[in-house]
Amino acid sequence: MELQPGADWWRNAVIYQIYPRSFADGNGDGTGDLLGVISRLDYLAALGVDAIWFSPWYVSPLADGGYDIADYRNIDPQFGTIAQAETLIAAAGELGIRVIIDVVPNHISNEHPWFQAALAAAPGSPERARFWFLEGAGPTGDTIPTNWQSSFQGGTWTRTTNPDGTPGQWYLHLFTPEQPDWNWNHPDIQQEHLDILRFWFDRGVAGVRIDSATLLIKDPTFPEASEDPQCFPPGQHPYIDRDAIHDVYRSWRAVADEYDPPRVLVGEIWLADTVRFANYLRPDEMHTAFNFDFMARAYSAPEFRASIDATLAAHAGVGAPATWVLSNHDVTRPVTRYGRDDTAFTFATKRFNTPTDLELGTKRARVAALITTALPGCLYLYQGDELGLPEGEELPLEVLQDPMHFRSGGVDPGRDGCRIPLPWATDATDNFGFSAATAAAAPGATSAPSWLPQPSWWGGYSVQAETDDPASMLCLYRKLIALKHGVAELADGVFGWLDGYPDDVLAFRRGALCCVANLGSQSCELPANRTELIRSAVPDNTVEAPGGAPTYLEPDTAVWFTV
Repeated sequence: MELQPGADWWRNAVIYQIYPRSFADGNGDGTGDLLGVISRLDYLAALGVDAIWFSPWYVSPLADGGYDIADYRNIDPQFGTIAQAETLIAAAGELGIRVIIDVVPNHISNEHPWFQAALAAAPGSPERARFWFLEGAGPTGDTIPTNWQSSFQGGTWTRTTNPDGTPGQWYLHLFTPEQPDWNWNHPDIQQEHLDILRFWFDRGVAGVRIDSATLLIKDPTFPEASEDPQCFPPGQHPYIDRDAIHDVYRSWRAVADEYDPPRVLVGEIWLADTVRFANYLRPDEMHTAFNFDFMARAYSAPEFRASIDATLAAHAGVGAPATWVLSNHDVTRPVTRYGRDDTAFTFATKRFNTPTDLELGTKRARVAALITTALPGCLYLYQGDELGLPEGEELPLEVLQDPMHFRSGGVDPGRDGCRIPLPWATDATDNFGFSAATAAAAPGATSAPSWLPQPSWWGGYSVQAETDDPASMLCLYRKLIALKHGVAELADGVFGWLDGYPDDVLAFRRGALCCVANLGSQSCELPANRTELIRSAVPDNTVEAPGGAPTYLEPDTAVWFTV
C-alpha cells in the first residue's frame, strides 16, 4: 500500500512514536538504529499505523536522550546515516507510512559548534548573542542572574570560565547545563531553524513534532518567575507561552505550506489554559498539538469526560483536530499507572517503590485504548504500549541514565523505565529479538547487551508471544486501528454523550457507533438489541449480544456497538 494523497491525512491518523535507541537494533551493538526500524516496517504496516514519529535521531552526546542536539543535519552514527534515513522514508512510504521527526528549537547541545564558538568568544561578542549570556548578580558576579527553576529540577544557570581561569558570565539552560537555550530574538536562530525544516522536508519528511514548543521566547529583562505560570497575565510569563512566540510558528507554517503536499507541524504544548493552547492551532500556525491533559488525568469517568469536553471545545474554535495519547517516552506506561491508587500522572509524584496491580492496570489500559481510538481526531501510540508493556521499574540504579533522576537527588526514578528496548521474541537470545536483525544478516553473530537491561520476563510481552493470541494487547490494538480506518463513523461521525448511564460510566457516540466504558465498580446495563464490534475484556474481543436479552458491562470493561 503506497501513500494515499490528501493534505489532511493527519486529521484522523494513527501515529506511532519510535524512540530510536529502543525500537529495534540492526547491527547488534545493543542500541536501536535505522536499520532496525527498516527491518520492522512490515510490523508497523500490519499494525495499521499511518505515520511514525521519531524522537531525535541527530548527532548528540545523549546528555538528555538525544534532546541535546549537536548537529541538526546529520544522523547520529549509533543510529545510522542520512542515506539510511532517506531509505527508511522511502521504504515506509511504499507501505503507506509517513515519517515525522522531532525538532528541538528551545536548546541545543553544549557541543554544538555555535555554542563552542560562543564559549571561546568574549562577552558581548556576536557569537554569544545567539544565546543568553549574562553577568551574575552581586559585586563579584557570583550570584545567579535569576532563580528560574529547571524543567528537570534545580537551577537554570551555569557559569563559564574565562581563558585566564577566572569566573566568567552565566548562560541560561531551562533543562540541563548540557542544553543551552537559544536566543530566539536573534535573526540567525530564526533563519537557521527555517533552513533545518527545509533540509528535512526536502528529504521527504512529512512533518515535525516541535519539542518544548512554548518555551522559545524569553523576556530579555529576566524578571523572577513564579513556579505557577498563572501568576502572570496571559502571554507575559518570563519564558512560557509569550505572545511573540506565535510569529515563530507562523513563519514555520509558511515553510510547511511551500510543499506539496504541505508538511505538518505538531506541537508539544503543556498549557493548562485551553484558550492559550488553542492559539497555537490557528490556521496559520500548527496543525495539531499533543493532548497532555487527557493523558495525565486519573482513570475516572468524570475526569475523562471533563478533559474530553475541554479538548473538543478548544479545538472546535480553531478548526483543528484533537489528539489522544496515553503515554510517550517521558511518561509512566499506562499498564503500570492505571494499576496504582493514584492513576493520574505528574512528574512531581513519580517515585520509587510505588505499588501497582498490573492485572488491573492492564484491564484499564485496554478500556482506555477503546476510549481514545473512538474519539474524534488523531491517535498517538507510544512504542510498546500496543504490547501492554509495563514500566520497567526493576532497573538497577547503576544503569539509570536519565538526567531527571540525577537532578532530583536520586528521588525521581526518571524516564528510563519506559525506554527499555522492545521485546520481539520470547527467547532471551539477541536481547529478546531486539537485535534479531543481526542474526538474520550474519548467522551465528553475537549481539551486545541492550543499552538498558531488559527484565527476565520481557519475552512474555513480546511481539512473538502476542501476535496470534486473541487475548493479547497487540491483537486488540490491531483490531481497533483497523476499525478506526474502516468504520465511517470513526472518521466523520458526530460526537455526542449518551444519556442514561451512571456517572462512573463514560458513554458517547460517533454517529451510529456507541462507545461505553465502565470505569466504576458495579456492572451497568447495555441495550439488548445491539451488535458489538469490539470489547476490551479478554479473551472475547468480538461478541454479539443475544437479541432481546438483558446484558451487562462489567467494571473496567469497554465496548463498541451499534443498535
